[in-house]
Amino acid sequence: MTDTGNTYVQALALGLDPAWRRLDAATRHADAGHLQVWLVGESDRGIRTYTYSSVGLEAGVDLLLWRFAPSVDALEESAAALLRGGIGRWVSVTHSLIGRIGPSQYVRKPTGQEQSPFDGERAPYLIVYPFTKSTDWYLESQETRQKVMNEHMKIGHQYPMVRQALAYSFGLDSQDFVVAYETDDLPAFGDLVRALRSSQSRRSTVSDTPILLGVHRPIEEIAWLLGAPASAEMGAQAS
Repeated sequence: MTDTGNTYVQALALGLDPAWRRLDAATRHADAGHLQVWLVGESDRGIRTYTYSSVGLEAGVDLLLWRFAPSVDALEESAAALLRGGIGRWVSVTHSLIGRIGPSQYVRKPTGQEQSPFDGERAPYLIVYPFTKSTDWYLESQETRQKVMNEHMKIGHQYPMVRQALAYSFGLDSQDFVVAYETDDLPAFGDLVRALRSSQSRRSTVSDTPILLGVHRPIEEIAWLLGAPASAEMGAQAS
């Protein structure tokens, strides 16, 4: 989907109450089923949702949802549908980053790295975080900012295995941007971040945490990692 128009992106991080894993197997199996039904219904709400596991990777985060919607209202109503039933009654929102998709004022011809947040196949890893720049940055001239960003983008293009998506959060959330990276090479991503630390753009960075890392998995697999018994296990118990 390349014609974004008025489109919104959300990184929704959810933490599971450990007490849920101590429920009986039948209850956990049924609760996980609600999660799968909810995900199927996302398309009916005009929302694309991609699922990532963060079990044991980030304190307080077990499930990371990377979402695209035509309105904030759709994101809100969908989240409410998730939280009021099944396993949703046992999770809490630990992070929610919201932004709006729009063209960059620094990139004239986007490459495959400066992707639409939902174009193409998903890579194995998603890294997403809030990003805020200083007041001094916005008071600089366009020419000065463009020069700094040219250096920033030149470094990024040395790592073609890392794709980036950017959403604007001005007036919608506490941060300025939601920044997301997709890659199948985490060491290369670490090298990219380290290289960017020594660029001029770093001088204007106010905050870029927390960094959320997720592993792209189908929802059935994530449900099993969370502690839901697989259908085969339930069948064996019944017999």
